[in-house]
Amino acid sequence: MSATSLPVPDRADRLREALLAAEFTVDGLLDLLGAPAYAALARSETVPALRATRGATRLDTLVRLFLLQQTVPLERARAALPLDEALADGWLVPDAADGTDGTDGTDGAGAGARATVDIRPYGGPEGEDWFIVSDLGCAVGGATGASGRGEVVVLGVGGASTTLAGLTVRTRVESALDLGTGSGIQALHASRHAGHVTATDLNPRALSFTRLTLALSGAGEAELLTGSLFEPVGDRTFDLVVSNPPFVISPAGPDRDGARRTYRDGGMAGDDLCRTLVQQAGAHLADGGFAHFLANWEHVEGEEWQDRLRSWVPRGCDAWIVQREVQDVTQYAELWLRDSGEHETSDPERYARLYDSWLDEFEARKTRSVGFGWITLHRSGAEHPSVVVEDWPHSVEQPLGDTVRSHFARQDYLRAHDDAALLEGRFTLASEVVQEQVGLPGAEDPEHVVLRQHRGMRRATKVDTVGAGFAGVCDGTLSAGRILDAIAQLVEEDAVALRDRTPSSIRLLVEEGYLEPLSD
Repeated sequence: MSATSLPVPDRADRLREALLAAEFTVDGLLDLLGAPAYAALARSETVPALRATRGATRLDTLVRLFLLQQTVPLERARAALPLDEALADGWLVPDAADGTDGTDGTDGAGAGARATVDIRPYGGPEGEDWFIVSDLGCAVGGATGASGRGEVVVLGVGGASTTLAGLTVRTRVESALDLGTGSGIQALHASRHAGHVTATDLNPRALSFTRLTLALSGAGEAELLTGSLFEPVGDRTFDLVVSNPPFVISPAGPDRDGARRTYRDGGMAGDDLCRTLVQQAGAHLADGGFAHFLANWEHVEGEEWQDRLRSWVPRGCDAWIVQREVQDVTQYAELWLRDSGEHETSDPERYARLYDSWLDEFEARKTRSVGFGWITLHRSGAEHPSVVVEDWPHSVEQPLGDTVRSHFARQDYLRAHDDAALLEGRFTLASEVVQEQVGLPGAEDPEHVVLRQHRGMRRATKVDTVGAGFAGVCDGTLSAGRILDAIAQLVEEDAVALRDRTPSSIRLLVEEGYLEPLSD
């Protein structure tokens, strides 16, 4: 197949039926390969899976074809799928070599067939059996998924893709935009709860792969548009915008890498692509809409990174920005040189020259390190928007879509309630919150009390005796003010003074999700 020739999706339903009949699904792969070999595939290691598929079942054949890029005898391929259609539609091509090595259970005789694309089973949020179609050898996206594959490669599903899918608020919407769709995973998720899905990409091949992914997953069609950033959609607005953009902060120029990799390199200086994407998103969000992005950002000498990101937030939008990881510039350069396969080069001088070019770029921009994380915008139209920027490298529990939606709902509540109104409000303790007491064994009182979330962001915060007592009593029955009055009597403190000093603590507990306000 040529670099631009891809399968046609016209009869993808027939291929889908064959894949499902052979149990070419996430569960089917786990049963066949076992957890270690399945996990190795996610690291782009194929030897364990090759050993596990030496049999001649239909599932063995499909795994070898679409995940391991092996040539299989034509008769085995015919037993596993509608071979004539798969050849005619371009999913497979004939191969004179059968690719056997005498250890896979075949007799090594006859012509063979090989796949033209990767097809990877992917489990939807409600147990759907979906399939992500990508370039050969790129079923698993990520730091090593595309080594040496060139500049227009289309990756499959990686950790970044699933992270973004888990972050996205999944409410029913009229319109959704997947900007920089790649192989179409975000568009596939959006198809479940959006009336109309638009997917864009600078790389036309990516749109072709998205079409294949949607068709093979039985998800219907999406509007597919070629172009950069929001250019393809003009001045249209959407209820949901999602993007896993080419966020890598890389040098460019003839004396450097020499090739732009569209799947990862944005083609702008520094973190300008991510900044531009976020700033332009405000004009394309409908009232009440959400936008979710993954991004990299520079930590620049003499500048607080939080201030840098606050400056990106468009007018009329609340924002929640979470930094998940920070790498110094040497770690960052090495990561993406490995991604492009440069660490394996037989020319150490070239590797050193490229490494130097990355460090030169960072030095010129006074960049000390690079942050990675999530950016969510909510079109609230508030006069005083809420912009929360935080560093949170700790473990979280995905999916986080409901957590994200609740975060912005709480910001709306807090913005609408001054201290007096807050004390009139009623609250319940979030169901996943537990209380821990820390102190020496046998001590009469604990040294401190911790409230801990066991779901979502999995936060923990220290509270004093009043805070612990207040949170423990919140069951939605009494107002905050009445609870504080009762606590004041118990601890023999002036009730007015307690009412004056406690609202700031209540606001923090509400903002971070320990307390849930009830509707007025």
